Amino acid sequence: MSTYHFIGIKGTGMSALAHILHDSGKVVQGSDIEKTFFTEEALRQKDISILPFSEDNIQEGQIVIAGNAFNDEHEEIVRAKQLGVPFYRYHEFLGEYLQNYTSIAVTGAHGKTSTTGLLAHTLSENVPTSYLIGDGTGRGRADSQYFAFEACEYRRHFLAYEPDYAIMTNVDFDHPDYFKDLDDVFAAFQEMALKVKRGIIACGDDDKLQEIQAKVPVVYYGFSDENDFQAKNVKESEEGTTFDVFVRGTFFDTFIIPTYGNHSVLNALSVIALCDYEKFSTEQIKRIYTFEGVKRRFTETQWKDGQIIIDDYAHHPIEIDATIDSARKKYPNKEVVAVFQPHTYTRTRKFLDEFAESLSKADYIYLCDIFGSAREKVGNLTISDLQKRIEGSEVLPENNTETLQHHKNSVILFMGAGDIQKYQEAFKALA
Repeated sequence: MSTYHFIGIKGTGMSALAHILHDSGKVVQGSDIEKTFFTEEALRQKDISILPFSEDNIQEGQIVIAGNAFNDEHEEIVRAKQLGVPFYRYHEFLGEYLQNYTSIAVTGAHGKTSTTGLLAHTLSENVPTSYLIGDGTGRGRADSQYFAFEACEYRRHFLAYEPDYAIMTNVDFDHPDYFKDLDDVFAAFQEMALKVKRGIIACGDDDKLQEIQAKVPVVYYGFSDENDFQAKNVKESEEGTTFDVFVRGTFFDTFIIPTYGNHSVLNALSVIALCDYEKFSTEQIKRIYTFEGVKRRFTETQWKDGQIIIDDYAHHPIEIDATIDSARKKYPNKEVVAVFQPHTYTRTRKFLDEFAESLSKADYIYLCDIFGSAREKVGNLTISDLQKRIEGSEVLPENNTETLQHHKNSVILFMGAGDIQKYQEAFKALA
């Protein structure tokens, strides 16, 4: 039996795919940097070997899958090509793998991971389902009817997929290190739409998605009256958010989700529309309520002095808006403290003013040094460029998180796509 070797196995998509292959009975191992990452523990619990990078890791008889963060000069990729073993980039392998199932791609600039998690949960509650979620979670089942997976637009990687269905949450300008502008992003989504084989579930409240042309039916969801699936009468309580769903103007049913914020309602509405399209009953769809969330998406920890610590992946101004909005709706009587670490220099530079505007909606703002990436380790701006734009904000050193202890009875949002967890862990260690 061939061993599947993952180059960069700690990446969120890569670790999820490793789980799927392991669960399906394959022999899996991988390599990565030695720095601890939040996906690592679950891999080790399954005895999946994680090795330091070395060309010696690549052997005859392996199938090698490389993460997209690593270029062709990486020592293990060079060795794989020298040996001539089967070699795939992550998106190339996934594109072939999903052909074994009724596949549902979840894509969009924001909301992909939460929506994929919600979809995977709702399907799994009713029928055998495999899934790949961008928080590092993956599950494989040989008897699966569906395969739900997160499809990222970065570098047009999602064009490697030809899914049966696609859920499109929004089109927005992100990844300024690759896309030229919003029109370039839309062109990628338009090309993706033409690869979908059975149907598209798209947010009709997004102006760009209204322009999508497809060879398959497009079902729109959202709050506006023009949508095929419309949410009305949204109410928040301690149990979560309740809303009515109307299908083409006719009352369908009332649903409750355990999360907060308009973005959460939209995510749920897309899953409801997809499941209805696939002929699930309303009682089956209502199992959406038992969803417990995905990693690093409004992940809560009750702390001392009435503090709630929330870990969230938000790294774009729109996502920060949504996270702060959720915190205010769930905890209306607590102050909201934002601790934010920008991710990549290009994104920080492009959205400096937008970051300042969204973060200013918190009561207190702390900023952490900019996190680069495997593609971009340095840049010619610093966190002070953002701090100058936010009145009253402070830079938070990793070794001085005790200042957060002063915010008693508050919600502390640790937000970012880099290593913001180290600030959170430093704060927790003070207890």
